[in-house]
Amino acid sequence: MQDSELSVAEAGESGALRRVLARLSPARAARLGPGDDCAVLAFDGDAVVTTDTMIEGPDFRLAWHSGFDLGWKLAATNLSDVAAMGAAPTALTVSLACHERTPVALLEEIAAGLDAACRELAPGCGVVGGDLGRAPVLVVSATALGELGGRAPVLRSGARPGDVVAYAGYLGLAGLGLSLLFRESADPDGAAHAGGLARLRERHPVELAAQLAPKPPIAAGVLASAAGATAMMDVSDSLSLDAARLARASGAILDLASGRLERGFSVQRGVRVPLPAMLTGGEDHGLLATFPRDAALPEGFVVIGEVRAATAEAPELRLDGAPCRPGGWDPYTVRPPGS
Repeated sequence: MQDSELSVAEAGESGALRRVLARLSPARAARLGPGDDCAVLAFDGDAVVTTDTMIEGPDFRLAWHSGFDLGWKLAATNLSDVAAMGAAPTALTVSLACHERTPVALLEEIAAGLDAACRELAPGCGVVGGDLGRAPVLVVSATALGELGGRAPVLRSGARPGDVVAYAGYLGLAGLGLSLLFRESADPDGAAHAGGLARLRERHPVELAAQLAPKPPIAAGVLASAAGATAMMDVSDSLSLDAARLARASGAILDLASGRLERGFSVQRGVRVPLPAMLTGGEDHGLLATFPRDAALPEGFVVIGEVRAATAEAPELRLDGAPCRPGGWDPYTVRPPGS
């Protein structure tokens, strides 16, 4: 039997884990890595922690995601949450649950994607442990830890009237990629088919890469904190939904400027992105932040609006001064196109 055909049941838990761990680089902060009951980490100051879970079906489809892409995306989505607190990512723990017939090679590919994302997006961060279990579908979950290095965390609740609103990262590309996948690489019932995917990757490599293996600006989180960011968050569900959340948390109004958005993000990596896609597309995992008006913004951040006092009005999102109804991804109320 070829290694690529070996299933988890045939390899056994210990055999599968040996092959997965062989794909992972050590984390700089780890005093003790995988192999014991717990990892031991060293932190400089306070630590931050976040968890995210992705389930086959509602969150990803193996006909679209390679194992490498899936591992990369799992790392990127968690690392961006750490960055949004102004922290530097230091370590991940990862849990995988799969059907017994799942090829061990798929788990190795996931591990390789996790490792590559850490090395490129957050050098020194790595997987320090986790768990392998059994489930009817593939479930991948990661817990990411980061260190603040003596700085205070940057919260969603710190935006002040007079601050500027800025964004770093790609905006709307991942949402365009998801729409393309459902429109051109899925059957009417939403089932994915690989033939359409291969053609789609050739015609729209930028949009698909943004959706399947995003590259958020992880290093920008620490830079924003050092530059005096008053509030910050990862934009995962859409710019409008997450900006509205930041506005509510801060008790303020975030007034986005369509002209600034279009000047800054209408063309990204050669792809034209319309304003609605910027506002309602999700999964880019860029950083939305507010800064004092006189702050020198770090490289990569683009001013897209300003913070206003809520006064008599409730905290809300506005676009060019007018109330803006947020739209985007909510796993309990919104279904992807074609699903």
